Amino acid sequence: MKRLKGVVIPLVTPLTDEDTVDVESMKRLTDYCIDGGMDCLYPCGTTGEMMYLTVEERKIAAEVVVKEAAGRVPVFVHVGAWNQADTIELAKHAVEIGADGIGVVTPAFYSISDKGLIDYYIAVSRSVPEDFPIYLYGIKQNAINDLNKYVCEEVAEKCKNVIGVKYSFPDMTRIQELITVKDGDFDVLVGPDHLFEVVCAAGGKGVVSGNAMCVREHYAALWEAIQKGDYELAARIQRRTNTLNSVMCAVNNIAAYKVILKEEGILSTTNMRRPMENLTPEQEKDLLDNLHKLDYKKVILR
Repeated sequence: MKRLKGVVIPLVTPLTDEDTVDVESMKRLTDYCIDGGMDCLYPCGTTGEMMYLTVEERKIAAEVVVKEAAGRVPVFVHVGAWNQADTIELAKHAVEIGADGIGVVTPAFYSISDKGLIDYYIAVSRSVPEDFPIYLYGIKQNAINDLNKYVCEEVAEKCKNVIGVKYSFPDMTRIQELITVKDGDFDVLVGPDHLFEVVCAAGGKGVVSGNAMCVREHYAALWEAIQKGDYELAARIQRRTNTLNSVMCAVNNIAAYKVILKEEGILSTTNMRRPMENLTPEQEKDLLDNLHKLDYKKVILR
């Protein structure tokens, strides 16, 4: 089974002026991330406005990325949806189109018990081949439900294809607990970018970062420093990315990514799926001006 590591990109979902998936922009974005040295692509996640896309739109986006990537990097499709039936439908589709694995966020909005979460993940796991890798996804600030060590341990024990978790709440105690699941044979990737370096130093496997889509060079350099064990350099690059990320995330980070990627010539529009909001013209100008003031393309290595 392929496993996630390094810099994983949760792709935005480009939209046309007719509010459909912009296939050509999605192809360009796929190539842009691969050419920038990113390690894995992760379409249809939170950054891809997943819960505001239809099941059919999510299938289109996943198909485009898998086909365009053409095996150059792994593609793990996020399939967590509003209900179990849609999640399983998307999981089976990911297998059919040749994705390398899937991510599955906890059920959202309604509170679910630990047993309910375990039962849910068992059902999803059993819907796909037993050698098809699955990563759990915890983002309690959005989904309400959280993942703890007990749930992860139970699911990983019962489902051999559940091999890790993307954890997107900045709780280092919880993250370090998750790293110990299955005596450490359980991949933990972090969502909060500012924890990339420290989580890897503690035994984590990488980061799932929307910001990295827009400042690829910095994240590639940071991962290289981590792999070499040069944590002094990694700390310096981490501080630089933290500064840039604070600008990109100041108002609406997903909308900001689309503005930056359109400026780069990758996306044709900055359209968001309603009710998500676009940045105003004034916000767009401030974003780009502030990034250019920081010379955001320049990677500072020493």
